[in-house]
Amino acid sequence: MTDPDPGPGAAAVVGPGRLAAGLVRACHPGPTAAVTALVTALAVASGRDVGGCVLAGAAVLAGQLSIGWCNDAIDAGRDAAAGRAGKPVASGAVSVRAVWIAAVVALACCVPLSLASGWWAGGLHLVGVLAAWGYDVGLKATVLSWAPYAVGFGVLPAFVTLGLPGELWPAWWAVAAAALLGVGAHLANVLPDIAGDLDSGVRGWPQRMGAARVRLLVPVPLLAATCLLVFGPAGAAAGVAGWLAVAAASALAAMGLLLAARSARVPFVTAVAVAGVDVILLVAGGASLTA
Repeated sequence: MTDPDPGPGAAAVVGPGRLAAGLVRACHPGPTAAVTALVTALAVASGRDVGGCVLAGAAVLAGQLSIGWCNDAIDAGRDAAAGRAGKPVASGAVSVRAVWIAAVVALACCVPLSLASGWWAGGLHLVGVLAAWGYDVGLKATVLSWAPYAVGFGVLPAFVTLGLPGELWPAWWAVAAAALLGVGAHLANVLPDIAGDLDSGVRGWPQRMGAARVRLLVPVPLLAATCLLVFGPAGAAAGVAGWLAVAAASALAAMGLLLAARSARVPFVTAVAVAGVDVILLVAGGASLTA
């Protein structure tokens, strides 16, 4: 008689070193580090003092950790069924229980860290974090899967500027560009996994459109964000640097479309590159983020 299968994430007791390594891998370290770095850089560029920049970075880090761990805990069964050995929960490197505990603790830490920047700033950041949890919990499989990304990214400029003295609201173009950047990130992130998602029953907005349409759509919100960041501030005419940014983003988007037939990863890589241009523009315009 054999023991019953304990299921995904039900690994034997592991040492603290292996547990820590598993938790790091389960938090989606790349996006977590990228978003934390982005907001910290925005805080510096907008003129927040050292303490304000540290608090903003810590709040975003806690929120992103909670989102990543929540995602891996919820998806453990689906990842195991799909044979995704790179996922630490699905492979048994860390238990679902441990990841859930870490997610809840990180979310609890995110609350006071966010509110330390002020009620408005902190409240809006928490709205973005909860929107991302909503994506993990169920919205990812609906036609509204784009909305948590738009909200989660869109509130970041407000979180930064409302933490400044006088609680200044961000300019509309900064909020719109950040929201579009979020939608583009959603499309680019899902694109390589659309076939596997459909097999596992996940039918979000991109999955319903199909990979071919998503490849065509990915550059649209990202290029729209580029144009807003170049032409939005005070309606000013773009300088040489602005036009170069638009040209670079357009060339990258065109490359992704033209080379899509050669490799399914090319549109994803070029979309990330366009998003990188947008991030540089957003940070470079940090001093003019306020309305």
